[in-house]
Amino acid sequence: MSSADGAGEQLAFIRETVRRAKPRAARGVVMAERQPVARVLVDKGVLSLDQYFDYAVPEAMSEDARPGVRVRVRFGGRVGAHGRREGGALHDGYIVERRDDSDYAGPLAPLARVLSPEQVLTPRLLRLCRAVADRYAGTLADVLQLAIPPRHAGAEGEPSPRPLPPPGAPAAGSWERYAHGADFLASLAGGHAPRAVWTALPGPEWPFEIARAVAATLSSGRGALVVLPDGRSVARVDAALRGVLGEGRHAVLAAEAGPQERYRRWLAVSRGSVHAAIGTRAAVFAPVRDLGLVVVWSDGDSSHADPNAPYPHVREVALLRAAEEGAAMLLGGVSTTVEAAQLVRSGWARPLAAPRDVVRQVAPRVRTVTEHDQARDAAAQAARLPSVAWETAREALTRGPVLIQVPRRGYAPRLACGRCREPVRCRACGGPLESPAADTALVCAWCGTEEHDWHCPECGSFRLRAQVVGVRRTAEELGKAFPRIPVRTSGRDAVLASVPSAPALVISTPGAEPVAEGPGYAAALLLDGWALLNRPDLRAGEETVRRWLTAASLVRPAGEGGTVVVVAEAAARAVQALVRWDPAGHAGMELDEREELRFPPVSRMASVTGPPQAVADLLGLLRLPEGADVLGPVPVYGGPKGETAERALVRVAPGRARRWLRR
Repeated sequence: MSSADGAGEQLAFIRETVRRAKPRAARGVVMAERQPVARVLVDKGVLSLDQYFDYAVPEAMSEDARPGVRVRVRFGGRVGAHGRREGGALHDGYIVERRDDSDYAGPLAPLARVLSPEQVLTPRLLRLCRAVADRYAGTLADVLQLAIPPRHAGAEGEPSPRPLPPPGAPAAGSWERYAHGADFLASLAGGHAPRAVWTALPGPEWPFEIARAVAATLSSGRGALVVLPDGRSVARVDAALRGVLGEGRHAVLAAEAGPQERYRRWLAVSRGSVHAAIGTRAAVFAPVRDLGLVVVWSDGDSSHADPNAPYPHVREVALLRAAEEGAAMLLGGVSTTVEAAQLVRSGWARPLAAPRDVVRQVAPRVRTVTEHDQARDAAAQAARLPSVAWETAREALTRGPVLIQVPRRGYAPRLACGRCREPVRCRACGGPLESPAADTALVCAWCGTEEHDWHCPECGSFRLRAQVVGVRRTAEELGKAFPRIPVRTSGRDAVLASVPSAPALVISTPGAEPVAEGPGYAAALLLDGWALLNRPDLRAGEETVRRWLTAASLVRPAGEGGTVVVVAEAAARAVQALVRWDPAGHAGMELDEREELRFPPVSRMASVTGPPQAVADLLGLLRLPEGADVLGPVPVYGGPKGETAERALVRVAPGRARRWLRR
């Protein structure tokens, strides 16, 4: 045996001796007799502290200090001469494990307090949050802040209702319209875990189809989880579940309920009182027991991307959870994302769509108007509507409401000089000036400075021209074109959930379209298509198709006179996808291009943004795996004060990202 081998064995013996040494607490603390060490996750979202810390369990807290409960611990400071921990602030945390020993050889600080005996961090939830943190290179503490709602003592003190027995398997209903739709429901009811990418048909049936999928899963004795992009869609699915399942079988986890009520409902799910949960983004972490189905509706909606670190996306969390818990997966929407198309192409999921003849029966008729046609049209100059759109709206208003989608909010969000077409800029920060209303002062969209005496610095003209027209000015112009018709607006300032079936002009920004009662809208006009298609964004085409299809799906079928007029270049790929009502085909072509360019989801990419020197220093420290490359850095806008910043993209080949992120 070499001396190196002997030294290695001696070091291993010392480490094992230290590990098996009886743990000791700070002076004056009586530790619990059984499992006196609590391994705690301290709620500090610092990457260097993304680990567990051992604390002594006082005998008085031994019964309540169970794995999964919230605790208060003293973190930081130092151990003084008498073995007491001095200084350090109190922080919240979670006990993840009770142990007989500790890897730490010194005296252990005691738990300061057990905040609640409620076990909110289950082993399954802990594994999911750890996987999400690894997937997004974040900390476990940050993910837990997204996954577990704040505590409310009053809600914890109330008993949850007794669980109801499983319902019977539902009839297929409108699932019969889809190829293999009835088989999908039967598989859920049989306790299996099918995975599908669902291209939903236009019309009002999709909430009831989700409700039947949930009912089929509950009938097998398992739980179900549905995640939706906004409160309006949550309300629609909630109403459908009440109609299919009755009361008391599901919980709605949405911010509109208020913090205490939402926590009360979350506890009912965690305790097993209800086996189905629906809600918005954070509901993807809901602790549903015996999870059998995860449904994500409209996964391309930006609301599914969390704006808080580590910025997880609902779709990715749902996929991780379905794989971890062996649950079925239903990724649905009226449109199809590139990520969903990749799941189908890889064989991980199966497509769930209706035959073409069924699509033609329920979809509205789609007509196109190009910008060239609009420029030559006198009606478009007078009322901002091409003749085709104006005639369509006038005829449709005799039968019901008409939806008009305008890509921009406000009155005139982008202005230019009326003579030389130079963009109108703020003299304080260089940002774009906008007109919030007619006959009012211009306001900077970046710094909020008002401009009362603008003139063009290039030609001296005082005349203004609207480059982009917003919702409010569109409503003003169309109100003049249709003087006896009510005009309603839905946008960021006030989003309407629904409108009556009576004739009206409903002007909305994308994503804020209200549902029309009764058979739906008689027609829809999709204006300024160039504003969506020309955005400098990788997902511009995909997002445009999603927004158009979402609005068009609210229109009556072509057989009932439903018509959609889109103002955009007819030859554009997104326009053709709308005309043919083929979102899956559009997503497939987008995926082909991504594969050729090695863009996500084919590869994994990380964005690094900051001061030029900081970006250069970080790129110099990175140890990139084989096949990785760096795109950039390129200058980007840094803020209203004009700070310089750069952005670089780090691209990693498939299969190598996980190991790289763990470094």
